[in-house]
Amino acid sequence: MPFGAHLKPQGGVEFRLWAPGAKQAAVVTYEPPSVPGSVRPGLVEGRGAAPGPSTELRTGFGKLSPDGGVVHPAQRDAQGWWSCEVVDAKAGTLYHWRIDDELNVPDPASRCNPRGVHAPSAVVDPLAFEWDDGWHGRPWHEVVLYELHIGAFTPEGTFVAAGKRLAELKDLGITAVELMPLADFPGRFGWGYDGVLPYAPHAAYGTPDELKHFIQAAHRLGLMVFLDVVYNHFGPEGNYLHRYAPDFFSKTHSSPWGAAINFDGEGSWVREFFIENAVYWTTEYRFDGLRLDAVHAIHDASQPHVLEELSRRVREATGGRHVHLVLENENNNHERLAPGPEPGRYDGQWNDDFHHALHVAMTGETQGYYHDYGRLPGEDALDLLARCLTHGMLFEDSKRKPGGARVNPRATPPVPLTALVNFAHNHDQVGNGAFGERLSQLAGPDAAPLATLLALLTPAVPMLFLGEEFGSTHPWLYFADWEGDLKKAVREGRKREFGHVTKEVDGKPVPLPDPCSAETFEASRPTAQERDSERGRQWLAMVRDALAARRQFILPRQSQLITGQHTHQRVGARGIAVQWRYEDGQVLSLEVNLGGEPVQAGALRTGPVEAQDVFRHRWPRETPDGVWPAWAARWRIGAEITQ
Repeated sequence: MPFGAHLKPQGGVEFRLWAPGAKQAAVVTYEPPSVPGSVRPGLVEGRGAAPGPSTELRTGFGKLSPDGGVVHPAQRDAQGWWSCEVVDAKAGTLYHWRIDDELNVPDPASRCNPRGVHAPSAVVDPLAFEWDDGWHGRPWHEVVLYELHIGAFTPEGTFVAAGKRLAELKDLGITAVELMPLADFPGRFGWGYDGVLPYAPHAAYGTPDELKHFIQAAHRLGLMVFLDVVYNHFGPEGNYLHRYAPDFFSKTHSSPWGAAINFDGEGSWVREFFIENAVYWTTEYRFDGLRLDAVHAIHDASQPHVLEELSRRVREATGGRHVHLVLENENNNHERLAPGPEPGRYDGQWNDDFHHALHVAMTGETQGYYHDYGRLPGEDALDLLARCLTHGMLFEDSKRKPGGARVNPRATPPVPLTALVNFAHNHDQVGNGAFGERLSQLAGPDAAPLATLLALLTPAVPMLFLGEEFGSTHPWLYFADWEGDLKKAVREGRKREFGHVTKEVDGKPVPLPDPCSAETFEASRPTAQERDSERGRQWLAMVRDALAARRQFILPRQSQLITGQHTHQRVGARGIAVQWRYEDGQVLSLEVNLGGEPVQAGALRTGPVEAQDVFRHRWPRETPDGVWPAWAARWRIGAEITQ
């Protein structure tokens, strides 16, 4: 990398930092026994552990600082880069950057911060890990995603423990695991979207080598590993860049979560910091894909756009491997998508429209961002869900009028369904609720299996969320281990947002979960007891059978899917019939009743003839023609009916 700590072939380490706002800079190295600060029980060094300001600092190579470190002054060039070579540093050496003789900070490009984001960084040898030869990934059309949080996936909450469960996912039919963000963040627990050290895996989860072992174990099972990355903001604690590199942040753009990143400021090299990060994860760690969080909050008026350049650079760096790039874009812009791994373009995009229409159709909830999916002129939630299954996306952007409705709520041009990621649950859509309920609580036990099946058995790329494979009823709550004023502000913010929401259990009111409590984090972890229960085993069997049907009937035909030629109909009060068409005249049909009463469907005039069953849910084969059972669905494939 052009920054951070670089091991020299002849020995020693070169350190480079962009700090145009610093008047002086030095590297302070420590021997491990003398690292300052106390160790937080069972985890990492606590907040405020970094050595504080000192007026007694003696500058000069090899001089001791008051905290026991050895000071090595750095030299500055005209662009604000500070460089320092330490001849006796090596892999494992701990170090800080000292700014203006008063502030110790971690390296923003640290590969490892073993004692937390305020403590010293550690030099890492990026070539020490021995990778297997021969893994080239898997093509996009084979992707079946499973989103997981390393801290909540197992009781231990580590890379090592998570690696021991990968075989379960492979046997289920999962082909790719997607890790929620790993960039190091303060505290013991958190979702990971407030990271401040983008190159350092969160220390509580394990070491860089343990993460590499996890990825290699997945590859040995034929599983891909994706990583969720956040390039739209830094978290509010542990980010020292404002102090010595204020040009990291935009003077013209804003972000909902803090200062916006300066991707287009004059003379700014900040875009390189993040592009290099994407290359780093996909080469040094051999991740098979990246999911870029909330790219609608990435502002860049320059050409080429940073997203275009990032895609091109990753494609160049990973040539010969299947590496997939996925966007989350609330605005639904799909111009960056391409049907193949094209430089500058992206393989897929999360489809929130599918989730929102499904959620409203099953729960009737129309608050907040579900407002637009409740009822449009001439279309209710079931109509929108049906259109989403055939069309892909529903709205052209997310801009809202003061009354809440979206501007121009019309469908975008048809998007290839194979470029979209559909899901009934994800971390946001569950955790953004007051009590983190899954659809199994909100829609009831009869509807919940259909939600998961509708995500799994369409031409879109499917994704399951942590515990969904066994129908977990555990909540997924927002949790973050903040302290001090930030902790108080987050608690008060949640009360303002959800204070009006009430819930009772056994006639007693349930208090709003404390987002900064370890109990909230623990409550969000699905359990082995739930997985191994009779209900859990039934869900696992259903998901396993559905994914087997996907492999047999849907996967081989993905390249023949005809964009823009799919159709849907409403059938009765709660029924939907969908037809997906292929180039060879075959049609995949879905007939689903999302209601508690049978639907009298009569004879449909579209669909397959001499159809072969793909999958059935609560739809006995002896069901009379034209009758759809309650809470039931069937998928069939065959030649198109001709009129």
